[in-house]
Amino acid sequence: MLTNTFILAAGGIPDCRVMHVSSGAARIPFQGWSVYGATKAAVDQHALGVVEDNVANVRICSLAPGIVDTNMQASIRGTKAEDFSKVERFKEFKANGELASPTDTATKMIAYMLEDRYGRETCADIRTV
Repeated sequence: MLTNTFILAAGGIPDCRVMHVSSGAARIPFQGWSVYGATKAAVDQHALGVVEDNVANVRICSLAPGIVDTNMQASIRGTKAEDFSKVERFKEFKANGELASPTDTATKMIAYMLEDRYGRETCADIRTV
């Protein structure tokens, strides 16, 4: 509702850009993450629907930020293996230095949003755009 209201209010802006923060969990199911994955998939579907609405001057992307070193990641690493079968993989991400910093990720996301090509892909991942 917020995004739809924003798009309506921004009707006179010649280049209106909207970014949803998605997740790989929107596109790949994970044990124990059904609600999280479903809500992120809903964000993706909203972006796809906005594109179908063909609103003039609106560019939208539901962008997955990749694997970021957040409190959520710390919580995941504390999960029991019987509750989340991939917990060891997430521990390895941290141990191997594979987690992006929140600041670097936000910087990349903002830079992408300001690029001319922004919005060509409706559902994307910051690691591959």
